[in-house]
Amino acid sequence: MPGPDRTTPRFLDIHVVQSVPFANLNRDDNNSVKTVRYGDTERTRVSSQSWKRAVREYFQDSFGEQALRTRRIGARVTRLLQDERGWPTELAQRAGQHVAAGSSIKFETDSKTPVITTNAMVYVPETAVAELADLAEEHRAALESAKDIKKTSDKSVLPKDAVDAVLRSRNGVINLFGRMLAEVDDAGVDGAVQVAHALTTHGTDVELDYFSAVDDVTSAWGDTTGSAHMGHAEFSAGVFYRYATVDLADLAHNLGDDHAAARELAAGFVEAFILSLPRAKKTATAPHTIPDLVHIAVRSDRPLSYAAAFEQPVPSHENGGYAPASRTALARYATAANKLLGDRGTVAAAWASLEEKDLSGLGTRVDSFPQLIDTALDAAFSTTPDAASAAVPASALATASAKAGA
Repeated sequence: MPGPDRTTPRFLDIHVVQSVPFANLNRDDNNSVKTVRYGDTERTRVSSQSWKRAVREYFQDSFGEQALRTRRIGARVTRLLQDERGWPTELAQRAGQHVAAGSSIKFETDSKTPVITTNAMVYVPETAVAELADLAEEHRAALESAKDIKKTSDKSVLPKDAVDAVLRSRNGVINLFGRMLAEVDDAGVDGAVQVAHALTTHGTDVELDYFSAVDDVTSAWGDTTGSAHMGHAEFSAGVFYRYATVDLADLAHNLGDDHAAARELAAGFVEAFILSLPRAKKTATAPHTIPDLVHIAVRSDRPLSYAAAFEQPVPSHENGGYAPASRTALARYATAANKLLGDRGTVAAAWASLEEKDLSGLGTRVDSFPQLIDTALDAAFSTTPDAASAAVPASALATASAKAGA
């Protein structure tokens, strides 16, 4: 019996080392810096959910792949019908109610407001709002004679199959990140992307920043003392290791085996993962750095995180700083791990960095992040006929969306 194919690209592993100055990228419920104890050392942590949201927003802004997650899909339809299509307020509100109550998803009512919310969040392309509004237009006569939805036993006059069909629609963002929607048959999408929690490569301390707000009138008049407001916030700083992987087979499957579209979506995700940054406290800290190093490995066997490279926290450089030691530790671990695995799963590897010295074990060095992405994607899709030739045009994202909605 033949063994598994060790040459066909399957996973795109992205490893990032990034220095972040005084910031709080991801707060907990107490507005405190998130941490994790790893290697018996307290580290600063940024949750995968936080960074994935930043990646999604970057991707949507850059590539026009807008998606919407909400329990208030009916309210969005109401707003569109009222503001853009001139429906009377009362009728637009009723239409939104019947949209929210018209799918296979259970819904909730509120006696104090005409808004109906779904029990589960829907995750749909932004274009789904207009499609649901079109459905309301088609059944306007029925809505005009229908009653308002006031309790959960009330029935919508809109056809459930048609509403569900819109909720099943997807685009590139959803094909990348997946969707959980068990209430609607065949609406679930297995995500092709896996993202790890980011953590610092060394121990960190949480710093308390005490602040006060000056009352301008008091300051000008000088008739009393004290501030208008006092408080404190938590911050930290450090060098983070970030990791994500793309399952190319799952992505192609989500796109109906359109490998050209899969390549373009994968490229968009890698760029977004490299350059995005969570936005918490951005106006107070502006921590807009870029990665010190990005290493991408194309693997055929399984994803491989290098987080264990930092289980023993890296020491500071003799002249200060953790970035040089972090880059060296990553390269050293990559070399050792691939040697231990016998290099049987690595199809290709490349890296780009601010580092001046060569880092053996990370593959081919390239000069820029765009070149790194192109190099990795060329290798990842080299065995695919649709992607074996020249680079895919930017219009492939539209192809991805069309395939997703087919």
